[in-house]
Amino acid sequence: MSRRLEDARILMYSHDTFGLGHLRRCRAIAHALVEDYRGLNILIISGATIAGAFDYRARVDFVKIPSVIKLRNGEYTSLASHIDLHETLKMRESSIRHTAETFQPDIFIVDKEPMGLKGEVEDTLAYLKARGTVLVLGLREIMDAPHLLEAEWKKNSIMQKIDQYYDSVWVYGPPDFYDPLIGLDVPASLRRKMDFVGFLQRSVSRGKTSINARKDNYILVTTGGGGDGSDLVHDVMNAYEADPTLTQKALVVLGPYMPAAERAKLVQKGEAIPYIEVIEFDNHMEELIDSATGVVAMGGYNTYCEILSFDKPALIVPRVKPREEQLLRAQRASELGLVDMLLPDQSVDPTIMAEALKRLPFRQPPSKSGGNMRLEGLDHISQTVGRWIDGRGSHLSLVGAE
Repeated sequence: MSRRLEDARILMYSHDTFGLGHLRRCRAIAHALVEDYRGLNILIISGATIAGAFDYRARVDFVKIPSVIKLRNGEYTSLASHIDLHETLKMRESSIRHTAETFQPDIFIVDKEPMGLKGEVEDTLAYLKARGTVLVLGLREIMDAPHLLEAEWKKNSIMQKIDQYYDSVWVYGPPDFYDPLIGLDVPASLRRKMDFVGFLQRSVSRGKTSINARKDNYILVTTGGGGDGSDLVHDVMNAYEADPTLTQKALVVLGPYMPAAERAKLVQKGEAIPYIEVIEFDNHMEELIDSATGVVAMGGYNTYCEILSFDKPALIVPRVKPREEQLLRAQRASELGLVDMLLPDQSVDPTIMAEALKRLPFRQPPSKSGGNMRLEGLDHISQTVGRWIDGRGSHLSLVGAE
């Protein structure tokens, strides 16, 4: 049931330096909101090189800013190698500010990086705050290990700045799963702004069929964007090579950001294994997960939401550096009985991996673990946005916002 809103505008910012997680999360929120509210327009500012590879609903569009990529060591570099990082960041900063000035949003939602990449959003936050835009910071339910996050935030006084600029902080998970700011010294005024909305439920888009859709019994192996996913795919293939009794069909999605040399190596390796099909990318991953018997993944935020949304048995092999976010999520989910987990030093052993793959299709789905999966994030966000926009007469007053 969608309500009519008279020209309300939401601007979203997704820094997108590594992988697809931020953009996919923003897009899921944007699509849910325009479905609920006619007359709402949403613009996503994204640094993702493949922002245009996804389809967007009517009244959702994106502005592409120059891409900056995060290297494995955690440092950043411009995608256009002939332009230095400082110049690229200046271009991004002015594009963001210019977009905000032209679009004049009622609400500005910033994904994960409170001040943007290297502080590029702070100027825009100050501008929008002065004109009464509601400022929202959206955080994953798990950011990173507390000591790593604290070090990162302390040197830029991030905690004080969040409190200074933002009206609300949405945590994209339930309060009993994880607290993204655990172990940090959080001011009471900021705690009061935090709203644990629940996980963001995913669904299969109507009328869109993936060209890779299958009807047979397969497990899906996905590494998200794929930038650091080649180890997991090698581990799966090595298990198939080592154990002739492993005859479960597998569809492997490498991800668009996997380095070309790694991709070529894995395509070739996969061709020699009769039960494995390898594809590079699919912009309808929800369909592939929905049809799968089970999922093998690294456990990034979006994939985890899809595993819960489509209630699939899952084996998670988390990335453990430079961030510990996937490790913490996998440990917590496995503790709750929602998924199986192998650490990378276990999954590299073909015998252990083969056994885990053989168990996967017979594993209970997450819903059978007895825990509430708390997939109400999109509904909760929609109600909150509706309340704010209804109260726009008083500058989108946040009085009474939970």
